[in-house]
Parts: sequence; structure tokens; C-alpha cells
Amino acid sequence: MKHPIELVIRRPGKPDKVFSPETGVYTIGSSEDNTIVLAGDQIAWRHAVLGLTSEGCWLESLQSNIGTLLDGARISGRIALEPGKIIGIGDYQLLLRAPAAPPPVPAAVFTPHSTAPAIDPNAKPDPLEQVSRDVRKQLHTELLNRLDIKRLTSNQIGEKALRERALATIQQITHDIRQRLPEGISPASLAKELYDEAVGLGPLEDLLADPEVTEIMVNGADSVYVERRGKLYLTRRTFLNDDSVLAIIERIVSPIGRRIDESQPYVDARLPDGSRVNAIIPPLSLSGPCLTIRKFSKIPLTVNDLIGFTSLTAPMAEFLNACVVLRKNIVVSGGTGSGKTTFLNVLSSFLPDTERIVTIEDAAELRLMQRHVIRLESRPPNIEGRGAIAIRDLVRNALRMRPDRIVVGECRGGEALDMLQAMNTGHDGSLTTVHANSPRDVISRLETMVLMSGMDLPLRAINEQIASALHLIVQTARFADGSRKVSRITEVCGMEGDQITMQDIFAYDQTGVGENGVVKGRFVPTGSVPTFVEQMTARGIALNRRIFDPQS
Repeated sequence: MKHPIELVIRRPGKPDKVFSPETGVYTIGSSEDNTIVLAGDQIAWRHAVLGLTSEGCWLESLQSNIGTLLDGARISGRIALEPGKIIGIGDYQLLLRAPAAPPPVPAAVFTPHSTAPAIDPNAKPDPLEQVSRDVRKQLHTELLNRLDIKRLTSNQIGEKALRERALATIQQITHDIRQRLPEGISPASLAKELYDEAVGLGPLEDLLADPEVTEIMVNGADSVYVERRGKLYLTRRTFLNDDSVLAIIERIVSPIGRRIDESQPYVDARLPDGSRVNAIIPPLSLSGPCLTIRKFSKIPLTVNDLIGFTSLTAPMAEFLNACVVLRKNIVVSGGTGSGKTTFLNVLSSFLPDTERIVTIEDAAELRLMQRHVIRLESRPPNIEGRGAIAIRDLVRNALRMRPDRIVVGECRGGEALDMLQAMNTGHDGSLTTVHANSPRDVISRLETMVLMSGMDLPLRAINEQIASALHLIVQTARFADGSRKVSRITEVCGMEGDQITMQDIFAYDQTGVGENGVVKGRFVPTGSVPTFVEQMTARGIALNRRIFDPQS
């Protein structure tokens, strides 16, 4: 909210600059990260702090050597500030006065920060966060001194006991220093930040709890972005330093038996709720430790949710359900972040509860609700470079586990050949995902991945394997407005000469862009009827053929 005063900044030989600030705390200094930037050799990088509250105004000098003046008299520490007083900093004069008229605000010199939402497309560091960062660092160091978490962990203290001891120590620390805290910093919020840093995921805890945030991207200690409704936003969250980011990464990967260090500077992992995690650190990352978390909904999305999100229509869902029951092999394809894994999870919900299902993933993300599910997860090499178990090894092993269905989280290498062979040798109804931009690209990608297996097969033989194994390709896409939709459902029909033939059954026809960039369009049947529709009738699967009629 606007504060009922004006701030005037004067400098000899320059016109006055007049601002209408909002209630808040403002840092003053020569550094660009201050909210009031004053250039000059006599001004420290962080010179003073100005507070504008509903109860009144205050000023605190941070530089005893250079000094801050109030009506010509030098001040020390924090003092109350009345309108009409002149603040002297170097050759600048700052005056608080009753407003004359609402002037424009030159953002290059003074960028006020209001009580903005936690996520803002043009967010800048909160001035109060800047003021309190040193305090947080000091208290975090004090916490580490009083509470040796690594020693407690090595003594195999239980997680509950560790959290209780950490909370008690943090409460004691904040109680000891509550009288010395700068105004505007709540002891309770400070205690929560310390607790999250000590035993949680630090500044990411609140973002993980926010249901609107679907992805979190940490680009070093001072830059945290999120994805919300398909759009990227810079947040005001920061870590204390790069070591804090590294500590959070280790806290994520250690419980699942993975590691990250200079010899293994990147890792794939998962959170307890199944959210996907990727981390990469120096020397490979020149931006400091980077962490990417693809969040999954705490309650798995259902097909009705996707219909509600206009990701597909009810007739398309009905057709896909019939295909899964008919044991058709289906590949979900799309680009990064297009919703492949989410859609694979929804397709998996159509699997009968009476069948034995084996899932194979790099990091276990799928959450199947059926009773008879065996989850397999690949394993990276240990510190000696041994013991790695690849997806391909797990696919081969799964064939010996008497599966009714095999679900592979993603085919990205030589396991594609083993997957195709499994589909061709009695394991119908298998599901997987592939990175590809179109159904035709899926075929090219599979050809390449089969060749990556090391088998020197002729291209025609590979295509025959693909044409025989695959029945359906579901193409997902993320559109410019951030929405994710099934852009095409394509049947793989077979071979004609050396070419694999396909036909689109459903497609999304984009007709334009509405207000705020929202994509407009409609899902349409192409008029092509699947070649296996008679099999559905023979199996007693009821499906209204009118869903394939463009005129219906």
C-alpha cells in the first residue's frame, strides 16, 4: 500500500527526483542491488536503511566511518524519522514530505517493493530479504555450531528426533536474539527459514507446498524460477550461498542411494512424493549448483481432470481406454514438459486391476493405483564406477517376471529394441514414452534408438519390428499459453514397401489466439476409423463409432 508521504532525492546540479513510495523497508547505497541507488565515491555499497511503516518512519545508518546526517547532525544506529527532516548521504539530500501530486517513478533509480505476491514475472529481491540476509547467515552458522547435524545423522538418530532437536535449538537461538532483530523481521518466520534450511529443503519448502507451482528451477544461490500454469516466473526466494544449494541437493539424493560430487557432477533423483529431480554442479555448471524439480500433484490426475483442463475430449479418452483394455501397445510422445509422464500415468489407470504390471524407470515417478504392481528403478554406478543397472537390463529382467503389462517410463536408448521385442513376443498392452515432435518423428527416433543397442540390423528389419509392435502413438504438446494438450492420436497401420504407414484418428485444430494469449481451437476426429475397431466388437468392448465421424 502507498505510504502517505513523498520522498524527494536532491543532488547539486541535478533536478529533484520525487517518488511516492509504498510501505516497506528500503536499502540505500551505491550497489545496484539496493532499492534506492545513490552513485558516488562517498557512498558505501550498503549505506543506510529507511523504514516506512504504518506507525511511522525510521532511519538506520550502517556506515559509522562515512556517516549519515539528519538535519546536519551525524546519527548512529536507528532513529525515528519525522516528515520534513533532511537526510544527508554524501552529496545527496533525501527529504520526506507530505505529497504534492502523484509523480511518475523512474524505475532505474528507485524501484519500490510492495507486498507483492510470492511469485512475480518481474520480481526483484525483497529489500527486507536483502537486509536480513546477513542475519540469516549468522544465525545459520550459529545453528550449525550448536547442532552438528552430520554428527547426529552418523549416530543414526531418528528423523523425528533430529527434527525435534533442530526445532528446539532454533527456537532457543531466535529467543536469544529477538531483541536485536531489525524491524520487520519476524522471529517466527526466521525460525521457520532456519528450520527449513537445517532439515528441509530451505527456500523451496513453500514452493513445493504451492499447488500452482509445477516446476522449480534453481540457477545458483540467488536465482530461483518456477513454472506456474505453463509460464516461467522469477521468485524472490534465495539461498544463503552455493553451499546451501549443495546441501539441499545432497539431502535429496542421499536417501535413494545416489550421490553427487566432482566425479559424478550430475544426477537424476526423486522426492518422496515422486517429483522428478535433476541436479548438476560445478565444474559442469558455470552458474553454480543447478536444481530442477518437476513437481507432481499430491493427488494423481485422473482422465476426468485432463478432460476438465481441455487436454483431450471425453470421446478421445473413451477410445484410449478401449485401446488399453484391448491390449494395444501405445507410445506417448512429445517434447520436454509437454506432459508425457502425466499422460502415461493416466493411461496406466485404465489397466485392469487383475493383471501383473511391471514399471521400469530411471527415477520412479509413476504412481499406479492397481494392487499388483512391481516397480523397478535403474541404478547409477557407484563411486568406483561399477554396479550400474541400466533401463535395458531391467527390461530384460522384467521379461522373466511373468508380466501381463510392461510400462517403461521413457525409452531413450538401446532398451527400445528390447521393448519392441517384448511387444512382439506376447507382452501386448505395453506402454512407454518417447521424446519426439510428431508421430512420424517417433518412428525415426525408435529407428535411431534400436541402432544404439549395438545390433547391426538393416533398416527394413527395424521398421518391420516397429510396425508390428506399435499400434498407437499419442502426441502431446505444450502450447504458447502454457496449456498442455493431446495434439494427435495416430494409429500405426503397418508397412507399405519400405515405409511405415500411419493415420491420424483425432487431432487438435488450433484456430487462433484469444485474450491474454490463450490458445483457441478444437479437437476433431479426422474421419479415419482404426483398423482394429472390429477387434473391439469381437472382444465385447462397446465403443460408439460415431466418435470417429467429423460431422457428429
